[in-house]
Amino acid sequence: MPEETRPRVLIITSNVGVERDELLVPRDNLRERGAEVTHAAEEPKAVQTFLHDSDKDVTVQPDTILAKVDANAYDVLVVPGGTVNADNLRVTGEAVSLVRRFATAGKPVAAICHAPWLLVEAKLLPGKTLTSFHSLRTDITNAGGSWVDRPLVRCGENGWALLTSRDPGDLGDFCEGIAKEVGLSA
Repeated sequence: MPEETRPRVLIITSNVGVERDELLVPRDNLRERGAEVTHAAEEPKAVQTFLHDSDKDVTVQPDTILAKVDANAYDVLVVPGGTVNADNLRVTGEAVSLVRRFATAGKPVAAICHAPWLLVEAKLLPGKTLTSFHSLRTDITNAGGSWVDRPLVRCGENGWALLTSRDPGDLGDFCEGIAKEVGLSA
């Protein structure tokens, strides 16, 4: 795929508490399909991933930091879950600002598991239908969203596409949804 036509994907995380597969599977899957993928974290140090929110796993070096990211340079924003990761992101000004800039620009946002907490904090859920890890249902509903229990939900309301999935078991659907959204084939 020519460099100028490759979709540009931004994945954002905190530096701790990211669910390993929710970061690595979309990153690697989208790269294999030809996307240019950038991983931005809060700080320029290794990101500690976890399995099932409790077991430390691999560390991953991010490509850049949130404060240096220009939302205009990307076609889609991907937010992995992990309870600690999502909780950290929702209180990080750069992350909240980034997700708002993507939505305002009409660019797609993809969030899995606990990641919709960032969308709650950014006040982007009124009128949106989405899914998440089941424990976020009340938070999403209270923030004006409609929660459903499906592997992948795409909602185009309010002028921007939101793709959401429930947990690592939905990663196949999640990756396929993101790829389709940015024009990548299998």
